[in-house]
Amino acid sequence: MSATSASGINFAKYRTLKSFLILYGIMSVLILALLGLLYYQYAKAVMLSSQRLAMQLESESYVPKLKQWLENDRNLSTFPKDLAYTTALYGYDRKPIISRLNGSDINFKENIYVASGHIYLIVPLLPYGMGEYYLIFETEDDGLWRQQTLEITLTFGIILFLMLVGVGFLLSRLILRPMNEAIALLDDFIKDTTHELNTPVSAILTNLESLDRTQLSESVQKKLGRIEIASRTISTLYDDLTYLILNHDLIIHNEPLDISHLLGERIEYFRHRIEQKKITLKLSITGNVTLSSDRTKMTRVIDNLLSNAIKYNKMGGEILISLTPSTLCIQDNGIGIPKDMIDRVFERYTRADKSVGGFGIGLHIVAMIAKEYGMNITIESEQNQGTKICVEWR
Repeated sequence: MSATSASGINFAKYRTLKSFLILYGIMSVLILALLGLLYYQYAKAVMLSSQRLAMQLESESYVPKLKQWLENDRNLSTFPKDLAYTTALYGYDRKPIISRLNGSDINFKENIYVASGHIYLIVPLLPYGMGEYYLIFETEDDGLWRQQTLEITLTFGIILFLMLVGVGFLLSRLILRPMNEAIALLDDFIKDTTHELNTPVSAILTNLESLDRTQLSESVQKKLGRIEIASRTISTLYDDLTYLILNHDLIIHNEPLDISHLLGERIEYFRHRIEQKKITLKLSITGNVTLSSDRTKMTRVIDNLLSNAIKYNKMGGEILISLTPSTLCIQDNGIGIPKDMIDRVFERYTRADKSVGGFGIGLHIVAMIAKEYGMNITIESEQNQGTKICVEWR
């Protein structure tokens, strides 16, 4: 699973934004669809109202002809025709007496309606003193009103959609502002913390290195060893925080770097922490592996991978370190990473196990540096079985 493209955005921030956009998108589509439907119904009602008026006016001149036909011969061949509309006469049982209509199923529940590409008007003849007969007018629906409705709906729909997009953008900024402020506050806190940590940690390590431990008792040496481990842990954290905050201001000095030698130095740096947890190291390091890179950045990559392998390992566990001319792999048999967290461990402030200390920035730094140098990171992990992380370069 590749992690070089891991985003620095906090997962909770991403999840909140995603949920908002999905909900906002659904609501926007529903609103636009509802407005479109309402406008369609309005346009249809306007069209039918216009057709009703025209048909009713036509019926005023046609009904007398029909009445004369009913009172005289009622010969089907002489059934009066209308020049404007196709007509039909239905009886009280709502069955056709004579019909020239294109459709055969008449909906007597509606006074005027559209069906099968035609418009139908039903005129009861009882008010005209002609008994329980029904006069049906039919005309073709040319569909122009639909085309106009569609054009207007699309035009205003696009305008409304763009307006909703703009509103959504502003709302998303308002919603994410508290999270952005919280992240900025955390960054400021880390910056202030690192400034205060540097001097005392450097003083502790300098004095520890200057001590002649051969003259001290074994119990005192063990206590000093624990102090050194704690101090180096804080120093590593300080280096990570400093890099995270100041990485844009750091001077990059890429040079042919002996990764084999640097890896040996960093393993020795973590020696006391490894021994404290009684971890067994298994090394497979190819000598003279050279990579054009910045020493500080590669140190951060190695330190964070080693630190995590130690931190999340079990007492008496194992760490396998493999270095080839194109790949660095560090594997442990510790607590592992839950499946739902694997895709997120390279995000800033994300920790797979919150019971273990840290800010959740180590692997984020690794991902940043790997992306900068075009490296590929793969991670394999199973809960309670261990984790293997490989950094591959060209």
